[in-house]
Amino acid sequence: MRVLHVISTLEPGGAAGQLRLLVRRMPYDCEIVTLGAAVPFGAPVHRIPSGRDHDPGAVRRLRRLMRGGRYDLVHTHLRRACVQGRIAARLAGVPHIVATEHHRGDSPSALYRVSERLGQITIVPSPVVAERLRSRGVPDRRIATIPKAVDPAELRFDPILRAAARARLGIGAAQPVIGSVGRLVPDKRFDLLIRAIAEVPDAMLLLAGDGPARADLERLAEIEGVAGRVRFAGPVDHPRETLCAIDVFASPGQSTFGLATLEAVAAGLPAVYGSCVPLEARAAARAPVPGTQRLSQDRESLPRALRAEMLCLAERRGARLPARSAGARYDADHLADTVRRLYERVSTRPARRGVIGPLLGRLGRPGGSGHAGGPGRKHSFPLPGGSVRNA
Repeated sequence: MRVLHVISTLEPGGAAGQLRLLVRRMPYDCEIVTLGAAVPFGAPVHRIPSGRDHDPGAVRRLRRLMRGGRYDLVHTHLRRACVQGRIAARLAGVPHIVATEHHRGDSPSALYRVSERLGQITIVPSPVVAERLRSRGVPDRRIATIPKAVDPAELRFDPILRAAARARLGIGAAQPVIGSVGRLVPDKRFDLLIRAIAEVPDAMLLLAGDGPARADLERLAEIEGVAGRVRFAGPVDHPRETLCAIDVFASPGQSTFGLATLEAVAAGLPAVYGSCVPLEARAAARAPVPGTQRLSQDRESLPRALRAEMLCLAERRGARLPARSAGARYDADHLADTVRRLYERVSTRPARRGVIGPLLGRLGRPGGSGHAGGPGRKHSFPLPGGSVRNA
């Protein structure tokens, strides 16, 4: 089976990290096309730049690539790639189309909702995301819940890597370090960590990642008087080095799946978190993962939890916790096996035909859900190949 994965960006971590874990374990001929910058990925990578969802030029180039590659299945990842990739795949006559909704995200646009109907199934990481799709009219038969995963072998603790990372960042070998990994955006609530570190004597805060909120976070550290105890490591290709360098992991955001927290637990770190779907499920089942604590809405919850972890670290004399897991279903091998079985199931179904013309005809202007010209008038969506009836 020839499979083309279409993804909005190959920035380290997040969806790209999940795709990397998946592709290297799949028994298929896999290629990647990114709508952002191309980076080495361990599989053939094509680049079709696109900066917006409604981009007929990108759809045209994607269709050309898909027709030339004669792919059996197209798998899209992230919103922009899902919109353009599903439309292009249907226009190219690809028989089977799968998508993955990696994030909880905001309400999808009208264009996204229309493109969803062009695929056969959408993979979601949690019941929360599944319910969001149902509320938008996606039937259960087109939703598959497959959680995000980690590879414990990639995250094992290495004291040599720890020493090298700390030396590079100017952090002493015995310095207690609280840290987090993720894109620097408001939803991650790293501002709470900067405020909390002021109430945790002697600890240093290490933030690995980059994003639009970095300048604001640096200013906040100055305002709080902790700039000397906060390190911004910048973007990282893989979280292992950062996780080796820190002693306590903290993720105060309340709207994430919690993949970074799972990686920290697999690396042998104690973890305090605002949201982590797998750990919350374990706690609800009265089987919490040792060394993990969910934060409450109380503003004192975070600094209090961090101070407690600093005391525990001192009692252990800096020793690492053992690697732990939220369960086998969050392992990368399980992810690949489950997706492989889904591919096989989808590929036995007949390809859907005769849908793209009527659906695109409902769109009207980009982002709209109807045609300004009223019922019965043909819609001129600027796609390749002239009339959408050629799809």
